[in-house]
Amino acid sequence: MPFTTDTTLIGQHAQLVPLRAEHHDNLVEAVRDGELWKLWYTAIPTPEGMAAEIDRRLGLQQAGSMLPFAVLNASSKAVGMTTYMNIDAANRRVEIGSTWYRTAVQRSPLNTECKRLLLTHAFETLDCIAVEFRTHFFNHQSRRGIERLGAKLDGVLRSHQINRHPDAHGALRDTCVYSILASEWSSVKAHLDFQLVKPRA
Repeated sequence: MPFTTDTTLIGQHAQLVPLRAEHHDNLVEAVRDGELWKLWYTAIPTPEGMAAEIDRRLGLQQAGSMLPFAVLNASSKAVGMTTYMNIDAANRRVEIGSTWYRTAVQRSPLNTECKRLLLTHAFETLDCIAVEFRTHFFNHQSRRGIERLGAKLDGVLRSHQINRHPDAHGALRDTCVYSILASEWSSVKAHLDFQLVKPRA
């Protein structure tokens, strides 16, 4: 299966469906929940920029470097976005990234299940040898979430990018790079399944 073929992944708490322009209005509502675009250490579209961001992601899909999804909740309402990005089909590697969820569903089973669905498809259908995650050094919530998945820190790319958020004043971004290897997937899968069934405090 080509890495950029439209795919739908279905779980109990979430569905990942091919991103489409029809998701625009729900995604605008979602990003307003917590005014997520104001976070200086991440790149989340503004309500006014949502249509352009959908177009950008679909353009990268056409170029062969991204597979974008809309994240739907149990009521089939779009509550965020995620992707396979920086696709390296020749080496069977992908990065899971450009992910955001409305504040109301953050730290919920939805996020864990989305990662479970994406990792399962990557390792068991696309036959990936590794799946990567990247995040800003100062995005501590994202780093903790990635580490809870069972991903391991490969290293920090220092002065990796210029942060173009208006509140970042051109600061240089240090990027933390994590990965899960195919040989680790069975253990990570068991861990995620346990996280999805255990009672939450």
